[in-house]
Amino acid sequence: MRNSLRILMTLVIVALAVAAGVWLWNYYLFTPWTRDARVRAEVVTIAPDVSGWVRTLNVNDTGFVAKGDTLFEIDPARYQAALDQAQATVENREATLQLRQTEAQRRNQLSSRSISAEDRQIAQINSRVAAANLKQAQADLASAKLDLERTRVVAPISGHVLNLQLAAGNYVTRGTPVMALVQSDSYYIMGYFEETKMSSIDVGDPAEVILMNGDTHLRGHVAGIGRGIADTNTSLNNQLLPQVQPTFNWVRLAQRIPVRVTLDDIPDDTLLSAGMTATVRIQHADGDHPTEHANEPASTATPSSRSADRRPTEQVQSTGAVPAENAAEAPQ
Repeated sequence: MRNSLRILMTLVIVALAVAAGVWLWNYYLFTPWTRDARVRAEVVTIAPDVSGWVRTLNVNDTGFVAKGDTLFEIDPARYQAALDQAQATVENREATLQLRQTEAQRRNQLSSRSISAEDRQIAQINSRVAAANLKQAQADLASAKLDLERTRVVAPISGHVLNLQLAAGNYVTRGTPVMALVQSDSYYIMGYFEETKMSSIDVGDPAEVILMNGDTHLRGHVAGIGRGIADTNTSLNNQLLPQVQPTFNWVRLAQRIPVRVTLDDIPDDTLLSAGMTATVRIQHADGDHPTEHANEPASTATPSSRSADRRPTEQVQSTGAVPAENAAEAPQ
């Protein structure tokens, strides 16, 4: 009886070990989750459309601005003078056009004995030339008005000022960036999943995002899957020939595919900054979480168990599986 009990216990332990090994194999090799994720946001680069010295600066670095708020103003004196000059040119061209049209009308009324056909034709041509010159002057006037308006630089979006490289009194050049705006409510997650796990990810799948900042949990969904990554073998030389690498690594690392995750709801007290680190776990479309522990839900797991659950043991394709974080140290 004792021998039978020992054999039974041994078989049970072996079965449990095999089941645990199979579960761990599937979990680390095929379950769609990754710790290689970053918070990203839409960033707008602000550059003046005209050159000049900055008369007033109305924002501070990292400060919040609303759409349409004035960021800074460029001294408008030169552009006001250009506008006045363009306006005067338009008035001159209008008077010239009126004069040419009057001459053409008067000559058209004269008989052929008083004026030649050539002079009549020249008068009509001069009238059309004056009309064209007026249109050119009006276009220059519109451009001068636009330049004067662009001396006041406004925020195209609502967001936070970043990397402010400007102070009142500095000279700015047209097209040279002086600050950036991180758009509010544009934050999303970009996760980089191993290609071995991509078969389990579809657009629209629910996703759980865990920020490294305070172990914050957010909900989202897969918004898109990247359709291309860089390949070093496609770079060309000066003869436009592909520079194929002469060496080949026997340990094949699984390539990482970018997956965009849109956040469904962001609590007001959640701090998001582009570049923050996050963990992303993709769920099934029916709501089941493929990465939840069998005996411990992810939402109630202790910090120590969650830390262990997110251990970065991601796999590679080869004759044997190699963890991703140790792959860099693996012999090539």
